[in-house]
Amino acid sequence: MQNRLKDSSSPYLLQHRDNPVHWHMWGEEAFAEAKMRNVPVLLSIGYASCHWCHVMAHESFENEQVAALMNERFVSIKVDREERPDIDQTYMTALHAMGQQGGWPLTMVLTPDGTPFWGGTYFPPTPRFGRPSFSQVLVALSEAWKDDQPRIGRSVETIKNALAKAAAAKPGDAPGPEVLEAARAAFLRGVDWQYGGLSGAPKFPNIPVFRFLWHEYFRGGDKNCSQALHLLLERMSQGGIYDHLGGGYARYATDDAWLVPHFEKMLYDNALILEMLAFAQADKPLPLYEARALETVEWLTRDMSAEGAFAASEDADSEGEEGKFYVWSRAEILKILDADAVFFERFYPLPEHGNWEGKIILERRAPFGPDEVRLASCRAKLLAERNSRVRPGRDDKILTDWNALTIVALVKAGCIFNQPGWVAMAAKVFGVLVETMGQADGRVAHAMRHGKISAVGLLEDQAGMIRAALTLYQATGTESYLKRAKVILAATEAHFGDDVGAFYMSADDAVDVYAPRGRSVQDGPAPSGIGLMAENYAVLFHLTGQDEYRAKAEALLAAFGGRAQALTGSPILLAAVDLLANSACVVVTGGAEDIAQAALAVPDPAVLVLRGGAEIDAAHPAYAKPKDARAAYVCRGNVCNLPATDTENLRKILHRSV
Repeated sequence: MQNRLKDSSSPYLLQHRDNPVHWHMWGEEAFAEAKMRNVPVLLSIGYASCHWCHVMAHESFENEQVAALMNERFVSIKVDREERPDIDQTYMTALHAMGQQGGWPLTMVLTPDGTPFWGGTYFPPTPRFGRPSFSQVLVALSEAWKDDQPRIGRSVETIKNALAKAAAAKPGDAPGPEVLEAARAAFLRGVDWQYGGLSGAPKFPNIPVFRFLWHEYFRGGDKNCSQALHLLLERMSQGGIYDHLGGGYARYATDDAWLVPHFEKMLYDNALILEMLAFAQADKPLPLYEARALETVEWLTRDMSAEGAFAASEDADSEGEEGKFYVWSRAEILKILDADAVFFERFYPLPEHGNWEGKIILERRAPFGPDEVRLASCRAKLLAERNSRVRPGRDDKILTDWNALTIVALVKAGCIFNQPGWVAMAAKVFGVLVETMGQADGRVAHAMRHGKISAVGLLEDQAGMIRAALTLYQATGTESYLKRAKVILAATEAHFGDDVGAFYMSADDAVDVYAPRGRSVQDGPAPSGIGLMAENYAVLFHLTGQDEYRAKAEALLAAFGGRAQALTGSPILLAAVDLLANSACVVVTGGAEDIAQAALAVPDPAVLVLRGGAEIDAAHPAYAKPKDARAAYVCRGNVCNLPATDTENLRKILHRSV
């Protein structure tokens, strides 16, 4: 009996390799042992940058007495939720079915066949916060397993039914304008019009919600939708959730004013925010948006580069303290900045007793103006000092789905901020992912570290890479991206599709999924694979004109039409409704690259770009248009406008109802 995590490639699992707990990695070996010993499985799920995961590890998993209880009474499995989001989703769904609020660390107790019968999140080492101690929980569950099998059996059946229900599609009519309008109204009611974002604390960026509202701004002309996004980006970008020295946004704020971050930085958050900064800049150019985009990309390239792609996250903790790397005392800043300190304080408040636990989290309270060069010099001095501190840990595994989001963001931001190097960077990362994560059958794997693939591909990986390929295709006109998108799409349909036009999260040949194959149409902080697939079908339809893609998009949307009231949880799926119904395909001919770049830089997310030199399908409304004329044809609803011959004319034609 031993801790088996030393053989893992996951930084999170390796954090636990020296625990006295006899941890298993997820797999048949662990469940076989539980069956042989007739003991339940204790499943602990977390991730490398999770603060409370670290706390529970120090308090319980490093404790010899607690470990002895776990080893004697359970088979214990540790899972990295970022490496295996399919496992995390299954058991988080089960926890919700038990009527409990989710979070990490996720603590679940399973039968030896993998079915959950009890769950929770963080448990303290001694009874507090109204929670029993972890040791008390372990003893009670172990005794229940031995003495109360009938009750456990009833719980198992209830949860099995709940998991099956959650995995089922709910066919109906595809969402129409009335569903979009109801969702728009619901989201706008939830907006915090003082501080931005959705009301309440803790406060997350919730980018999928604001991406949907951005679509609604152009679809319906509701300026509240535009104002909601601009307010979110402006307040976040000046608040403490943004790293004013090193760039990048933290995962969320613990307060409602974006001051106090939970200091971990996630790749997916920054990718999604970067994309929306670009759209906002195209709509209402601000020095703030350009600065935050430049700084965020600098953070990506400086601190997150790994194996030709981007690492997953940076930790919240260093030297055992949350935020220690990022916070300051007033005395420290005064000493470093010296004569510039009074000037700096006009822009970044430096309260004597701090603004968080006696320390200062930098936030900006003044707008951009003529003093930016001097302010940048001040920040550079503080950053140089901060770089001498012990850095937070970095989870350097490569996740395909998060990197795919980053590729799209770099392309969109590169086009709008006139940074062609960002587009080139995105293309390079895409090539690395295809080369290192691509499989012989067209699929892409999910996770890799140090050249070793550690998790097979999930729906989000395939959907994200298709979307990335289509985005690069539009930005560059390179046919190989469209071909790659179609190769991945065919593999996705073959291995993830169901019989009602929708998709499962895991593939049909996954060998270590012990519960019903999961399916989630709900967006979390990042988009669901199903929402992205609906977007992909819509984009492919408008780029090719082929009706099979429209039919597949409609079938996917209809697969969840029977749950219209719940589709507010699926804003990316709803945004795909707008893409399918209202997209404009700008077909650029005669090498008019200035017109193509203008189309790529518009704020409307439903504008697509196709180079006329491509082999346009006969079904496309621009088929047989002259290829030599220097112009752009804007095609909507199977009809193309008269050619636009300059960028100003193009923008007028592209103007929707805003």
